[in-house]
Amino acid sequence: MHHSFGFLAIVLLALCLSGLTAVADGEREFLAGGAKACPSCDLERAALKRRDLADTDLSGANLSGAILHRARLARAKLAGANLAGANLNKTDLKNATLTKAKLARAMLYEADLSAADLSGADLTDAKLQKARLTRAKLDGATLSEAIVTGARLDEASLRGADLSAANLVDVTLRRADLEGANLNNAGLVDAALREANLKGANLSEADLFGADLSGANLSGANLSEARLSRAILTGANLDGANLKGAHMPDGSVHP
Repeated sequence: MHHSFGFLAIVLLALCLSGLTAVADGEREFLAGGAKACPSCDLERAALKRRDLADTDLSGANLSGAILHRARLARAKLAGANLAGANLNKTDLKNATLTKAKLARAMLYEADLSAADLSGADLTDAKLQKARLTRAKLDGATLSEAIVTGARLDEASLRGADLSAANLVDVTLRRADLEGANLNNAGLVDAALREANLKGANLSEADLFGADLSGANLSGANLSEARLSRAILTGANLDGANLKGAHMPDGSVHP
């Protein structure tokens, strides 16, 4: 019996080593351009600048610190991938799947994420200046302290997303769905939120100076201590909204 256990252990070790060798071979083949899929691969700090990776499967892969500047990742599968600190500046990520991906501190300047699925993704402190996120799905995503200045998020879905202390200056969120989102202390100066759904959203202490909230649904929203100076609220629904201490467009402070 003792000998059989020893033999079994040797077999299992051989299989494990064989599996590791196969994974390493797969990573080398992918990096050399010979494969279009490398799920769960370790590609930390990989140099993939300008690579055509459209439709590739990198689900669960470790791409932390990877250089993907101007790469083509349209329709790519990146669910659960680790892209923390990765360079994705000007990268094509249209229709990509990034559900629950780790993108903390990632650089996404002018990246095209139109219609991408980022549900539950971690974008804490990410750099998204001038990124395109039109019709993107960011439900439950974390964008706390992210820099999103000048980005386009028209018709995007951010239900329950955490945008606390995010820099959203000059961003466009026309007809976006931000129901239940946390925008506490967010900077929304000159933001375009026309017809956006902000029902039940937390906008306490948010800076909405000059923001266009025409036709927006702010019912039940928390706007306490918010700065609404010069904001446009024409046709906005403020039923049940908390405006205590808010600086209103007419210069008054709401009691």
